[in-house]
Amino acid sequence: MTDMPTTPVATATAAPETRPSTPADSPKLTRSIGVVGGTLLTLSCLTPASSLFVIVPDSFATLGTGTALTIAIAAVLCVGVAFTYSELGTLIPSSGGEYAMVGTLMGRLAGWLVFVLSLIVVMIVPPIIALGTADYLAPLVHLDKQMTAAAVMLLATAMGLLDLRANAWITGIFLVLEVVAAAVVAFLGFSHTQRSASTLIHPVMDAGHGTSTAVTGGLIVAGLATALFILQGFSTAVYLAEEMENPRRNVSRTVLWTLAIGAAVVLVPVVAITLGAPDLKTLGAGDLAGMVQGWSNSAVGTFVSLCIALAIINAAIVMVIQNSRVVFSSARDAAWPTPVNRIFSHVGKRFGSPWAATLAVGVPGAALCFVTLDTLNEVTGVAVAGMYVFVALGALVSRRGEHKHRLAWRMPLWPVVPALIVIVLAWVLCQQSAESLLITGGVIAVAAVYWAVYLRPRQDSHWVISVPEDDMAGTTELTEPARP
Repeated sequence: MTDMPTTPVATATAAPETRPSTPADSPKLTRSIGVVGGTLLTLSCLTPASSLFVIVPDSFATLGTGTALTIAIAAVLCVGVAFTYSELGTLIPSSGGEYAMVGTLMGRLAGWLVFVLSLIVVMIVPPIIALGTADYLAPLVHLDKQMTAAAVMLLATAMGLLDLRANAWITGIFLVLEVVAAAVVAFLGFSHTQRSASTLIHPVMDAGHGTSTAVTGGLIVAGLATALFILQGFSTAVYLAEEMENPRRNVSRTVLWTLAIGAAVVLVPVVAITLGAPDLKTLGAGDLAGMVQGWSNSAVGTFVSLCIALAIINAAIVMVIQNSRVVFSSARDAAWPTPVNRIFSHVGKRFGSPWAATLAVGVPGAALCFVTLDTLNEVTGVAVAGMYVFVALGALVSRRGEHKHRLAWRMPLWPVVPALIVIVLAWVLCQQSAESLLITGGVIAVAAVYWAVYLRPRQDSHWVISVPEDDMAGTTELTEPARP
């Protein structure tokens, strides 16, 4: 990956009033990971294999051979999104992620709405992923789907209480296994090609009774929300900014490397599966384990299934780690009543992890495994697209006033890139179902009421978005540009 341009830092004369720093006695996370550890954790949160084997099969049912094209278009969009995350994540390195970046640049209300969108993802995605575990353990043992998913969530919660450095290497080992599984599937698919590559550009899908129909542009645009969800995890790097060594350099590197590697791990096997599926009906059914066994033998199919199960467990662990940091940061910024803030912002002395925030994410996630969540897949895609729109809007205003004088990675082609992201994602959102838009809009409406009734009247003491003070020190007098 080539170095991206950066801009020199001018001398600043005063600290911004809209960007309060974390007081010296506020709880802080421990800096313990670099680019490698951050990339392993971020790739694990992207969960390329679990996305490939749990979420992609549904896309095959609705997009047929157009699934690969849709994911490829989403990957191009994500490059622009990654630029905005890299710039804002190094400009405002906070475990609050999107809400800290947007709230600092666009005001507290915008930051609060972004936080609520992130909560949708925080609470729903891990159980959805965990519910796929039992299916891929079936070659060895038959387990109850919901009980197994709940056990995975509790295991992930226990792992999330440990030191972040230890989790980086544990999840890294699991990540290797899931990449191996994806590579095996890609090799087998390309070795059993049934159709030409032209079907990737001119996609078709099963229409029943042995016939096929063309996949329209409207279907591809509608499928982009799910495709963005499939590739979404690269943004985890900004949540880890407070625990990264030299975040102004390492955040951007981690974001961009994760997107490049994760997109390849997903897209290459999708192309192989598309070309190697025996027929369109089999492709639409999305039984990837069955296709693998058909291409090879039961032993290989069992190996791949176990790797996928480990990938799902790995994804649950990293999602709990990421999501607990969001809850921790919201409590530190006083988003809740004071007793709740005090509990969720506490950091354990032994492992340096926000234990209460971790439990607040993991335990309800285990309970949600017993709720039907199928209809919320699309809602999550809408929430992810909405967050990207807010982040892009934040990038459009990130170089005004005192912010243009701060040391940060700077994206190329600004402001064209964030402007295009806003336009394209607004179009994508307009193509989503009325139900998913209404559900997401209803959650946002409730959040706005909470803001108006509780947070806004207490704005001097609540929802004060902070950025760690030690990250700000020494950045205003530098004369050389940061290097990514």
